[in-house]
Amino acid sequence: MKTALITGIFGQDGAYLAKSLLKSGYRVFGGDLSTAPEYQSNLKYLKADKDVSVFKLDLTDSKSIIKALKKFRPDEVYNLAGQSSVSLSFRKPGLTKAINAAGVNKLLTAAGSECPQARIFQASSAEIYAGLKKGKIKESDKPRPISPYGESKLMAQKHLERFRDKYGLFACSGILFNHESPLRGTGFVTRKISGAAAAISLGLQEYLVLGNISVERDWGYAGDYVEAMRLMLGQEAPSDYVIATGRSHSVRGFVDAAFAYVGERLDWMGKGVKEIGVSRRSGRTLVKVSAEFYRPTDTGALIGNPGRARRRLGWAPETGFEDMVGMMVEADLRRLKAGKK
Repeated sequence: MKTALITGIFGQDGAYLAKSLLKSGYRVFGGDLSTAPEYQSNLKYLKADKDVSVFKLDLTDSKSIIKALKKFRPDEVYNLAGQSSVSLSFRKPGLTKAINAAGVNKLLTAAGSECPQARIFQASSAEIYAGLKKGKIKESDKPRPISPYGESKLMAQKHLERFRDKYGLFACSGILFNHESPLRGTGFVTRKISGAAAAISLGLQEYLVLGNISVERDWGYAGDYVEAMRLMLGQEAPSDYVIATGRSHSVRGFVDAAFAYVGERLDWMGKGVKEIGVSRRSGRTLVKVSAEFYRPTDTGALIGNPGRARRRLGWAPETGFEDMVGMMVEADLRRLKAGKK
């Protein structure tokens, strides 16, 4: 029986990955900053909480990492922990780099000494390419981060390449483009949208306020993306892979899909911060735009080319954009009806 260690197991990716590994007969151990029951809602949502052993793990603390690796001797390590908010990275760049970059270096160093045979997955991000002005992004494109978050992920990538090339660790980086699910944290714009569509349809909220709704992203489903992570560690040789759908949608399009799920068709009027989304059925304004929610560096389209993953891994996303958005809205409807957040 293989053993997997997942850092950041309480996030959406960690929960979906744990569920997938358990189905395949793995023993799964998960580390996070706290093991308190209130943080385990994603595992409970997937009915995986009773089959995963969780422990406290801090990527900024080498002793914490070494203790876990010595205790569990994992065959596979999936590093999904990190400070994952781009906007927060502008306010706390030092913390972001301490976790996302220096923390990865600590993890790789510990793995090299305690379990050098383990196969390691590092969750990278499309944000390392956020400054590129081009079409679909592939692995060989030169990174150009424009946020402390993107910079921290690029630093982690360099650490991984060094340990792989110089010390022979089997270490892979998944350059993950935006991926969502019903387990996405409420601080992310996608859950803000799905939650608002659900709340407005139930009469619990009047309207939704967003920032730049013209921003485009390549959005996929987290449940599909964790399967790519597993496939990477099953290859003969380690490599890095762009994991994406190859298609882009604007925030406006995400809003349209979310409201369509609850039976609302929106007509868009105005431009920029004066743009509003009006219900075609009732004439009510359901969406407003505010400069307050614009990011310091909003980028245009950020689209990935998953060609390498398709050719080498045989991976392709299975869940369509509208289905994913509908899944999120449906989950929020159920939460609200049950009186949960």
